[in-house]
Amino acid sequence: MKILVTGGLGFIGSHTVVELQNQGFEVVIIDNLSNTSLNVLDGIANITGIKTAFENLDLREKEKVQDFFKRHRDISGVIHFAASKAVGESVGNPLLYYENNLNTLIYLLQELQQQPEANFIFSSSCTVYGQAEKMPITEDASIQTAMSPYGNTKQIGEEIITDTAKVTNINAILLRYFNPIGAHPSAEIGELPIGVPQNLVPFITQTGLGLRKELSVYGDDYPTPDGTCIRDYIHVADLAKAHVIALKRLLDKKNLDKVEIFNLGTGTGSSVLEVIHAFEKVSGQKLPYKIVDRREGDITSAYANTDKANNVLGWKAKSTLEEAMESAWKWEQKVRQQ
Repeated sequence: MKILVTGGLGFIGSHTVVELQNQGFEVVIIDNLSNTSLNVLDGIANITGIKTAFENLDLREKEKVQDFFKRHRDISGVIHFAASKAVGESVGNPLLYYENNLNTLIYLLQELQQQPEANFIFSSSCTVYGQAEKMPITEDASIQTAMSPYGNTKQIGEEIITDTAKVTNINAILLRYFNPIGAHPSAEIGELPIGVPQNLVPFITQTGLGLRKELSVYGDDYPTPDGTCIRDYIHVADLAKAHVIALKRLLDKKNLDKVEIFNLGTGTGSSVLEVIHAFEKVSGQKLPYKIVDRREGDITSAYANTDKANNVLGWKAKSTLEEAMESAWKWEQKVRQQ
């Protein structure tokens, strides 16, 4: 079966492509290379031995999306990662996020609704919960007002998919994941943001290598045990496996509803300082960091209740925080030697 992976050269997308190919799927990648590079294709090939079909295409260009689906009428499923994803950047440039994250989704769904049957996996986020009232967060938690334009695009994206699925042949699974970190155990692919990292772990590993002077910890006065924000950090390889399981669920018609929702996390919350200490343990070095003011758009705490994913999908995160940090560090060291 041929599967389209949008944003397939990105961090989570590339790991999911590897898992799809390991499971025997044929993959076509769309990516506009806005936050990645073509070198990722080589990394995927080095792991799987497969040269993946790739199109450099910006999904904001509607006519090019239409043309793609005219040329690829045999796609059995779509896993949609392509989106801008930095909370802070979205606060400063909301229109970029609304255009990039919503128009692209709409253009994809417009093509899929013309097919007799369509299977769609959506890369959603725990940001849809805002600052949840109770921990751990279940899928039934109320959707709070978004804390950032990025979070709002995920909320609206879920609504667009749900409304569209009601009146079309599209079946969808919305995967609300928490904080993906780490890298493939081969160190052939990993997280390599362009410019200054917006996410915690690549900033930690770049600081560990001396590429950054020090890490900024945004606030130490949150109502948490050590005063820093708490998140649920999940190894990207575990996350990738969940996408393939969810896709198979749709392909095998085991979904109970037109749109299903699953949290993907470890079920354990870790503070920023705990992540720093985990890095220090696996790297054997002290990390320079300083406490600075809180960052707009950040919430205090978010970690998942994963019972539904464990019991219904039959998926469970297996890697520890230290294992994920060790793989991220191994990747950072390798990529800087090239």
